[in-house]
Amino acid sequence: MNPMNHLAVLPLTIPALAGALLLICGGNRPLLARVLGLAATALGAAAAAALAADSLSGAYRVYALGDWMAPFGIVLVADRLSALLVLLTSIVALAALVYAASGWDLRGRHFHALFQFQLMGINGAFLTGDLFNLFVFFEVLLIASYCLLLHGLGQQRLKAAVHYVAVNLTGSGVFLIAVSLLYGVTGTLNMAQLAERIAQTPEADIALVRAACLMLLGVFAVKAALFPLYFWLPATYASASPPVAALFAIMTKVGVYSILRVTTLMFGGDSGAAASLTSPWLLPLALLTLAFGVIGALGAKRLGELVAHLTVASVGTLLATLAAGGSAGLAGALYYLVHSTLIIAALFLLSDLIARQRGSTADGLVAAAPMGQQVLCGIAFLLAAATVAGAPPSAGFLGKVMILQGVADHPAAPWIWGTVLASSLAALVACSRAGSVLLWKFSAEPAPQTTAVRGSEWLPLCGLMAVSLLLVAFAGPLHRHAQATAAQLLAPAQYVQAVVGGGGDRAPRPLGRELPR
Repeated sequence: MNPMNHLAVLPLTIPALAGALLLICGGNRPLLARVLGLAATALGAAAAAALAADSLSGAYRVYALGDWMAPFGIVLVADRLSALLVLLTSIVALAALVYAASGWDLRGRHFHALFQFQLMGINGAFLTGDLFNLFVFFEVLLIASYCLLLHGLGQQRLKAAVHYVAVNLTGSGVFLIAVSLLYGVTGTLNMAQLAERIAQTPEADIALVRAACLMLLGVFAVKAALFPLYFWLPATYASASPPVAALFAIMTKVGVYSILRVTTLMFGGDSGAAASLTSPWLLPLALLTLAFGVIGALGAKRLGELVAHLTVASVGTLLATLAAGGSAGLAGALYYLVHSTLIIAALFLLSDLIARQRGSTADGLVAAAPMGQQVLCGIAFLLAAATVAGAPPSAGFLGKVMILQGVADHPAAPWIWGTVLASSLAALVACSRAGSVLLWKFSAEPAPQTTAVRGSEWLPLCGLMAVSLLLVAFAGPLHRHAQATAAQLLAPAQYVQAVVGGGGDRAPRPLGRELPR
């Protein structure tokens, strides 16, 4: 095995070992747990950066656990897309954990251990090359997220957690049924081998494969919060503590990634009777997700609810672009995915800062915080709202322009353009309405509930906003990288050759058959 392939396993081993160590020695030592958690997250971010830099060559890093290659062993596969998402996860996680270290991590036991296990589950879902282990990592991240959601307790969080657990447990059961069907038909759960064998499925088994495909995509639709399976998300995200909600900003992207990986690799254009099975319904459902997301944002009564609904809207934008197909649109969607995750995480943190500096008075109005803090919150909210709504020249604007240009030739382009543009206007109205209430509505009464914000709490928010600005400053090279990532994703034969053919330590050559466009 090439030693460089070990880069693929570091984003899993670092949080796994750190989580175990924190359970052993960090339970009753909050300061030690905080130091260990921050150090492990920073080390994991460095490993993710190294993996992302290595992926620039276009090579696949295939790590065979126990040195057993597929189909006998379990493999981790790092390509451009998975490395990018692991790096994005690390950036959001580091910002969320720094914010949590201001005191949120002390509101319950084992916060840092749960946080590391959550990271292990998310990174594992992005890196696994085995369908059953995708289920395993889903369960790891979901179990950790159940506990993080309840961290600090509260009736609202408990109610949201019950709904969250019930929906996701149902999805897990369906996932197992789908995996069992595919294994019974193909005899493997390695994704690369599934890509080969599904295309060669006997006619008598095609119905089983199609049923398994639809069940898988239904499960991933729950994780991604696709209409009509998104109703659990707004209450769940709005009731979570701010650093947990910020980390949850990447959770829906796990579902989007799973749909993207499965539809391009296992059920792509070369998959025989199972090819393009989701095309008739994925696009309309994605557009409905986008529409209902912004409608929910317009009706939101709290800033946390507004951000949660905007999370749903971002999923709709991404999946509509995926359903439209094409390398250009997919490249724009990848750029938009990075932007939307960063800015939504920043908004969840900012919502807490604003809430802590505003207080309710006897007449129901909002009392002003100290002027200096209010100005900072106002500037931060203005920048974040403009970015999330897609106002020029923000990263949100550039991402949507890339998406609209990429889908211009699609037959449903008028529907996509109309829904995306109308949703951007609606998001701008929703954010403007929220800003006018939060930052311009005053009362003469003092607000004893308001609390000052320390500089260490501004640091992660400013960091996320700065990365969002870097997306604008380096839009050209980042878009070229997104184009290369999309091209690699739409060439499943290269993935199959790297994993099954043992070519994971080099950039693979295309196989003899024509690659899908």
